[in-house]
Amino acid sequence: MPLARSLSMTSLNGLPQWEDEDLPVEDLLLFEVSWEVTNKVGGIYTVIQTKARTTADEWGENYFLVGPYFEHNVKTQVEACEPPNPAVKKAMDTMKSQGCQVFFGRWLIEGSPYVLLFDIGSAACNLDRWKGEFWDVSNIGIPFHDREANDAVIFGSLTAWFLKELSCQFDDKPNIIAHFHEWQAGVGLILSRSQKLPVATIFTTHATLLGRYLCAASIDFYNNLEQFDIDKEAGERQIYHRYCMERASVHCAHVFTTVSQITAIEAEHMLKRNPDVVTPNGLNIKKFSAMHEFQNLHSMYKARIQEFIRGHFYGHLDFSLEKTLFFFIAGRYEFSNKGADMFLEALSRLNFLLRVHKTDVTVVVFFIMPAKTNNFNVETLKGQAVRKQLWDTAQSVKEKFGKKLYNALLKGEIPDLNKILDRDDITIMKRAIFSTQRHCLPPVTTHNMIDDGNDPILNTIRRIGLFNNRTDRVKVILHPEFLSSTSPLLPLDYEEFVRGCHLGVFPSYYEPWGYTPAECTVMGIPSVTTNLSGFGCFMQEHVADPAAYGIYIVDRRFRSPDESCNQLTQFLYGFCQQSRRQRIIQRNRTERLSDLLDWRYLGRYYMHARHLALSRTFPDKFEMEPSAPLKTEGFRYPRPSSVPPSPSVSQHSSPHHSEGEDEDEDERYDEDEEAKRDRQNIKSPFSLGVLPQGKKKQHGEYRN
Repeated sequence: MPLARSLSMTSLNGLPQWEDEDLPVEDLLLFEVSWEVTNKVGGIYTVIQTKARTTADEWGENYFLVGPYFEHNVKTQVEACEPPNPAVKKAMDTMKSQGCQVFFGRWLIEGSPYVLLFDIGSAACNLDRWKGEFWDVSNIGIPFHDREANDAVIFGSLTAWFLKELSCQFDDKPNIIAHFHEWQAGVGLILSRSQKLPVATIFTTHATLLGRYLCAASIDFYNNLEQFDIDKEAGERQIYHRYCMERASVHCAHVFTTVSQITAIEAEHMLKRNPDVVTPNGLNIKKFSAMHEFQNLHSMYKARIQEFIRGHFYGHLDFSLEKTLFFFIAGRYEFSNKGADMFLEALSRLNFLLRVHKTDVTVVVFFIMPAKTNNFNVETLKGQAVRKQLWDTAQSVKEKFGKKLYNALLKGEIPDLNKILDRDDITIMKRAIFSTQRHCLPPVTTHNMIDDGNDPILNTIRRIGLFNNRTDRVKVILHPEFLSSTSPLLPLDYEEFVRGCHLGVFPSYYEPWGYTPAECTVMGIPSVTTNLSGFGCFMQEHVADPAAYGIYIVDRRFRSPDESCNQLTQFLYGFCQQSRRQRIIQRNRTERLSDLLDWRYLGRYYMHARHLALSRTFPDKFEMEPSAPLKTEGFRYPRPSSVPPSPSVSQHSSPHHSEGEDEDEDERYDEDEEAKRDRQNIKSPFSLGVLPQGKKKQHGEYRN
């Protein structure tokens, strides 16, 4: 038996190297298969799109993404070209000769990866035959009325067919790694394994099918993980066949991964397999050349939001915008899963605290969650029109005032301020003031909701009584539409809006990862998350004191809902008590955490999964150190030295803290010193060591 080749990370391009030369490294190909390649459906699109540059840098011309062909997507996102690899071209030509349409090109995103797209419609005539073959190998029947599952069978069959044509050209050499995302791509994995193709396979679940369904039904999910009758629950929700496809994919894969520790626990109970590697989701981080440029952007976009507030609350603008904080929640309209229910209850309690302590801070909260609407609310549009009219009036009077002042100064006179404004000017200003009179409260929604009587957010607002009264210190605005820079109401893109806010609040109950708080972090905006979200678990593991860095983690796993709500309220109230200086310091710390979320560092976990798949698929040829990488090596942020060692970090035990406390913290705070120390905690990606010759590890012994 030939000696096993040892995997190591010594090459410049990141590809694994072997001791023997009979297998050229350039022949190793990586295929990443997903229904969301060039086809935006949900969050997996973001994962693949943002990760593409890092993976393309690592694998170069040997990296291919596989997805479905949709003409409207291809026209705007893909540049057609010929496959650079002759084996790939030959496999495509074979499929085309038998009537299947296969498209090849470069996806026009960062990294410009190659994409291989299958036209599902061109192969639909084979559906019944392929469903029969799938039944023969898995005993999973697919109902004819489930269009999505039928498309998954076609897509998976085409993927397995392509991998078979490709692998036949390599004479059983271990040249192919195939990474499948989610159950829609899983059929290709199952068929590849049933045909015993020489392909190292990886399967990643970003959220279990059944978990999402159960949590949406407001079931106490995490406390009953061990009690669920999985088959019964899937059958009652008419997704049993999909669940079987997902579970079969998980158990057929050489390596199974999930995106977070909390999803790993879920998968262990729902899918009956412990993940081998946790592969956290990252982002492409773009650093500004000027260290504090993101602070300038915050000020600029905050001013734009303030302009909207001036119009929305015209006639009721009896609060100082300089002492107003902007909170927001954004995402799919999943009232319980996204934690909107707990957030609203916490806002009611926050409103009570702010009123009792007679604070001069006002909180304006935005709910950016798309729902069915007719159009913009007339009262909201009127508010922006009134604001613009007042602005034009003020500009007109200012211009006349300026000319009179200028002429008086030229004559060497001090103008009589009582005469510098004539009667017409006074009349115009009085009319402007009268136009701001309002006989109703500022609306809590910017649009006309189609079914507002059954809308959970509006019904909760009615129950807790947050109607934007003058006495309320917490104001609520539901914007049931994604943000756009072309909107006549709030002309900001989502990124611009986030930069202008002070705090993102995402108290999710079911959130396998959570890109919204991650996006806040890379933009230097503090956020609230939970220990039931992948992002929250990741930060708890890698940051010694998350709250000091602007990451507030609500315990929704081990506390009752009421205790969790109280904790969230305390986080929000503590944030309201911070001075402007403290918020600036905290934003600096938050932005520094962005290095943790960069794919250049998180890509190491995908590397590990691929190398582990090679060592398991071809144990006679590849070996690796099973314990690499160490989970937290190079990833532990310490407690900032300028934070006083107290349980209430970044908060104050009493609402009226002394100014001396702020001065003491300012003296301790050294931005450059803290930044230098934090940068030292992010080390370069790990190296995989050589495994000495000896006893082979069994499948179950490889655990990350």
